[in-house]
Amino acid sequence: MIPSQNNYDQSELNKFSHGAGAWWDNQGEFKTLHDINPVRLDYISSRCRLSGSHVIDVGCGGGILSESLAANAETVTGIDLNEAAIQAARDHNRCDNLTYVNVATSEYAKTSRERFDILTCMELLEHVPEPWSLVADCNELVKPGGHLFFSTINRNLSAYLQLIIAAENLLHMLPRGTHDYGRFIKPSELVRWCRQCGLAIQDISGMTYSPVTRHYHLSGSPRVNYLVHAIKLQD
Repeated sequence: MIPSQNNYDQSELNKFSHGAGAWWDNQGEFKTLHDINPVRLDYISSRCRLSGSHVIDVGCGGGILSESLAANAETVTGIDLNEAAIQAARDHNRCDNLTYVNVATSEYAKTSRERFDILTCMELLEHVPEPWSLVADCNELVKPGGHLFFSTINRNLSAYLQLIIAAENLLHMLPRGTHDYGRFIKPSELVRWCRQCGLAIQDISGMTYSPVTRHYHLSGSPRVNYLVHAIKLQD
């Protein structure tokens, strides 16, 4: 497969063109991102050393994860093609070691001389036309021996019922139309794309919401939301 020049969908970008007031309202439409952020951060920090590391957060949005990473890492670079989201991230940023860049991942992979110790790409793969191409671009941004972390959504009936029918349409936990079921990604597909780039899969863990405690936690099954940890073997 040959990647297209622009791996983005303008309608998807428009969904997330909000100011800092929306991104950083932990009871607003991005509440779910705030709720899962501690789980994502714990997963990353338990599987690699953030201290002293140079990290890139691909598809950083308003900077929710980026700021948490910056509290632990040597430096963090957040990149996103969405200009409004990057501006929201910059407006909220109080971290001296955190920089935001408004750029496409493919362009940054070509032009940046820096290669990172750790890369995170959370809740982005299911929003681009060519997720396999995004994985390849992410691979280019990491040093040999570096760590890559992806999170996305499985493509099955459970995911459809929980995220689109329940979370978007019945419980209104997410704005209606946030997700497109056809863009959900099976773990086997993501694993294949990683291996094609020379990445070694280290772990696949599910992320589950408990309606009783109203908290997210890691689980053994990637039935709906899931995280993947991979290591880059060589250039």
